[in-house]
Amino acid sequence: MLLTAAGCRSGGGSGTVEIYSAHELPPSLAAAPRENSQTIDLSRLASAAVNSDVIDKGDVIEVSIAAGLSEKDSFAFPVRVLETGEGELPVIGFVPLSGLEMEGAEAAIGAKYIQGGVYRNPLVTVTMKKQRSNKVTVVGAVKNPGVYRIPRGGSDLLAALVAAGGLAEDAGTQVEIRNPNTNAAAEPAPIAGAGPTGINAVGHAWTPPVSSTAFQTMKVDLISATKTGTSGYTVLDGGVIHVEKRDPEPVHVMGLVMKPNRYEMPIGQDLRILDAISLAGGISNPVANRIYVVRKVPDSSDTKIVRTSISEAKRDEINNMRLAPGDVVSIEQTPGTIFIEALRFMNLGFGATLPLTAVF
Repeated sequence: MLLTAAGCRSGGGSGTVEIYSAHELPPSLAAAPRENSQTIDLSRLASAAVNSDVIDKGDVIEVSIAAGLSEKDSFAFPVRVLETGEGELPVIGFVPLSGLEMEGAEAAIGAKYIQGGVYRNPLVTVTMKKQRSNKVTVVGAVKNPGVYRIPRGGSDLLAALVAAGGLAEDAGTQVEIRNPNTNAAAEPAPIAGAGPTGINAVGHAWTPPVSSTAFQTMKVDLISATKTGTSGYTVLDGGVIHVEKRDPEPVHVMGLVMKPNRYEMPIGQDLRILDAISLAGGISNPVANRIYVVRKVPDSSDTKIVRTSISEAKRDEINNMRLAPGDVVSIEQTPGTIFIEALRFMNLGFGATLPLTAVF
């Protein structure tokens, strides 16, 4: 009945749609396995932590100077490192500090005071008082979307996802990172095997900076990235992370089932033909067997039809096809099912008491 309404028949030709068996289905039409984002090992995205002892722009350090033996000759004061990389110190003015470790900063400050004739041999101690943090916005399919402050030394994709509580149950596997397009932006990691989909073999694709745009965009495939152990997804101050939300089309189950309807695709799990029939309450006719699956052709308005059966689906996994979002599963009429329906009609119409199962 489905084929007649669609004007379809096997063999192709003008005005026809080819019908495949489950074993003949081309790989391009096969439904891809549904990845479960909850099983992704996000720890493989971890980047090497930046040395927290290295002073950076925006950090606040505390400088302590002991110029003599008396406590009165010692004093401490905070210094904020400016965007120029310098810190302003009393009496001697500006000292370059960005990029120095604590020992280097101590030596630079001490030398500056000696050169200025302020102290002869000061004992300088520098400690990190407040490290600069990046303000990162995380949206999409995470448990707690919001704006988070992440320490500069560990501001990467993994840290941002952890701050947002991790991936939500309906999260997909695609993540977009948008960093401000500034001169301070880190260079992207080398890209290999970029393809037409925008996602390449190492798990990410980078949109080169354009002077007229405010953001640089990186797309990350979490499956590829975690399998290869790719890291280095730095998120800058003002960066935005968007996690794809998976919202697949439902599967329609029709024909000889107890509850014909549309059913939502499970998140992160495969749905096969027998699963769909079970969701629809099972078959409504004891001899129903023939199944047609109507599938949309990817990136096209065309559809294809796959023929299988309940008995074949019970025998092997190929016939118990993995369904794709938007599939239509139809349990078709056959001469046998029509005969059973006729017996049921007579049973109801004439008040017969013979059970239908007695016929078999």
